[in-house]
Amino acid sequence: MDSLYFLIPIAIIFVTIAVKVFFWAVNNGQYDDLDTEGRRILFDDDEPRQQAGSDRPSPVGDAAGTGYPKPQAREDSAGRGGERQ
Repeated sequence: MDSLYFLIPIAIIFVTIAVKVFFWAVNNGQYDDLDTEGRRILFDDDEPRQQAGSDRPSPVGDAAGTGYPKPQAREDSAGRGGERQ
């Protein structure tokens, strides 16, 4: 019986905190868009890469089989490709 004097106020405090957190979430827009996250999992937005002038998708990765595309040299403002001074 003595434990009820301790547990009932603790339960009331937990319920009060839960209600405040719920209303904070509603007021801050946490429940505004419930459909987007469910659709993001179900539908794949990624398009396969295509080679220039080809209708077939290009293979993913490089010849070494690492899965990463080959790096391409960048040109600086003077038109030099990949040179360092």
